[in-house]
Amino acid sequence: MNNTPLTRQQMKDVINGVSSAPRIPMMIHFWTYPEVFEDKQNIVEELLNKYPMDANVTKIKMPRVFDAPEDTPSYRWVNFDDPDKGKKTGIDEKGAISDWSMWEDVLKDFPSPEYEGLFSDKSPEDGRYHLGMWWYCLFERHWSLRGMTNSLIDFYENPKQVHALYRALTDFYLRVIERSKEELNLDGIFVSDDIGMQTGAFFSKTIFDEFFKPYYKELVDKAHSLDMHFWLHTCGNVESFLPSFIEIGIDVIHPIQKHTMVEKEISKKYGSDICIWAGFDVQQIIPYGTPSEVRKEVRFMIDTYYRKDGRFILTAGNGITEDCKIESLEALLDETLKYGTNKISK
Repeated sequence: MNNTPLTRQQMKDVINGVSSAPRIPMMIHFWTYPEVFEDKQNIVEELLNKYPMDANVTKIKMPRVFDAPEDTPSYRWVNFDDPDKGKKTGIDEKGAISDWSMWEDVLKDFPSPEYEGLFSDKSPEDGRYHLGMWWYCLFERHWSLRGMTNSLIDFYENPKQVHALYRALTDFYLRVIERSKEELNLDGIFVSDDIGMQTGAFFSKTIFDEFFKPYYKELVDKAHSLDMHFWLHTCGNVESFLPSFIEIGIDVIHPIQKHTMVEKEISKKYGSDICIWAGFDVQQIIPYGTPSEVRKEVRFMIDTYYRKDGRFILTAGNGITEDCKIESLEALLDETLKYGTNKISK
């Protein structure tokens, strides 16, 4: 069985819907963190090394909320230290900008996207598709600055401030995308923005169209103008937004989360128009299923999403944690490689 990574062009053809590759593209390594397996870390690393990872990923160092690097103290989202440091607060309720009256001062000292350490973890060129990524785009950055409750209320009570924040973030990201091409010649940009819940979207289509769609489109258009793809991770049920994702040109969507949407229906309706970076279920099957059940689910996913013109990459739905049995992780990797090769060779 050939475990050589796919080439940059093969991945581009899959994403663009030009053709399938010799096997289903694999990016399971991306969501597998060997260090969380503690005493089994070496075993997981050795296992991953046996299987292909079809993208070369560079992490883009975005500012943190309060903490800045020693060499550039201004490289943080707000220009003050954490006033609640040491207090126990839920991660989604901890808001730096507790009142919008603080915004003008924050904006005056907004971090610069020219930060020299932006690509400090860059990966060397190796012939694979090269993807740059950062966590937290618009909504996730919004609630990390305002807290979840405040951020959800903001769309109704503080719309001008939301637009001001999203404008500042988008301008920052646009320059980051430009630098990604200038300095690394990336093939794609990947961002996260969880705007779905288990049973439906976080927002109405009206809210999405006003506050998200125009800014996402700017980011997508910038990536496309530089011959790059735009990848989006968003957990939960986001079916109501998929037509808009396609309309504004998002190239790759992750994960089509199991138990939130009907995979066969999503594939049938949208699989020809957007590349589905389908995520294996990490909530139930990986932690609680048997290796044989893992293999069965891999075959189901490949049968569901595979298209002769590509548009399908297989990965995990989110981070694979230490409750995943090593045998199940091996089954996920092995069945993806074997069945993903046989499916195309038939």
